[in-house]
Formats: sequence, structure tokens, C-alpha cells
Amino acid sequence: MSRIKTLQDLFRRYRRPGDFVIAFLSFAFALFLAACLPFQITWVEGTALFAQPAFWPSVAIALMLVFSTLHMIGALVSERIPGRLAEVVQWIKAIEYGLWFMAYVFLVPVLGYLPATILFTVSLTFRLGYRGWKWSVMAALFAVVVVVLFKTFLHVKIPAGAAYDLLPAGSIRSFLLTYL
Repeated sequence: MSRIKTLQDLFRRYRRPGDFVIAFLSFAFALFLAACLPFQITWVEGTALFAQPAFWPSVAIALMLVFSTLHMIGALVSERIPGRLAEVVQWIKAIEYGLWFMAYVFLVPVLGYLPATILFTVSLTFRLGYRGWKWSVMAALFAVVVVVLFKTFLHVKIPAGAAYDLLPAGSIRSFLLTYL
């Protein structure tokens, strides 16, 4: 194997799996930003060009359009390496964890921080394939430690869930509202 490369070898481009999809999404996003730009910026009379509030966003989006166009052209003319569908499927699988987090975010105001965190950690542990009762107990203990750490020691202010309103008034309810 030769360690010496020609100039053409250094600049040869191969289209990796998923490269065209990313190039297209980048180009589409740049077009979207360019279409929205006139409604989001203002040009101020009597101000130098570089001091204009609209100048740098316009430059950034224009460059984004140029480079995403070059990326898409490069993806179209490059030799294709198979495997694009498998790459896109991996991206879609990764979105699942964002959806798990969004469900958790929506559950916290309803159930409360502690119950939602316990439900989230135990469910996600089960989803990841750890199905024994020991794993569920460890996930629940982890959730309790996280809640106690954030609410008690770090004093993070997280609103109580609507479910806490169903508890009877008294010291237990105020303790739960304050610390859990």
C-alpha cells in the first residue's frame, strides 16, 4: 500500500450513507431561514453596514445557503456507497429517545417530579432490555436520588404536579410539595 497520494486522491469525495439526506435537509432548512429572513430582521437607516442588526444574520444565512448547495451538489455527483436506508433508520431510532424525554416533560406537571421521574427511569430501563425486578428497583432508587439531589441539595424549583393537589392538606402534603 502506497503512502504517497496524488492531489486527486486527497480531494476525491465518496458519498457516505445518508450524506444526500443530510445535504437535502441542510439545504431545505437554509431555504426556510432565507424565506423567513425578511420578516425577522430590520435595516436601520443611517447605520454603518457592519453595525446593521440585519447584516450578520443575512451573511450567516447566505453562507449557509451557499455551503448547503455545494454539499448537495457534491452529494449528487459523488460515487455512492450503499447503506443510506440503514443510516436513515438509525437516525429514526435515535428520535425515539427524544420522544421519551418529551413524554417525561409532559408528565412532570401532571404527576409531579418524583412519580414522573420514577415512571420514566423504570420504563426506560425496561425499554433498554433490563427486565429483572432488580433493575427496576435500581432505576427507581436512582430516580429518588436524582429528585432528592435536585430538589433538596441543589434547590431546583420544579413546580409540583397536579396529582399533589389530590393529597390531603397537612404536613405530609407540604413535605411532598417542598422536597419531592
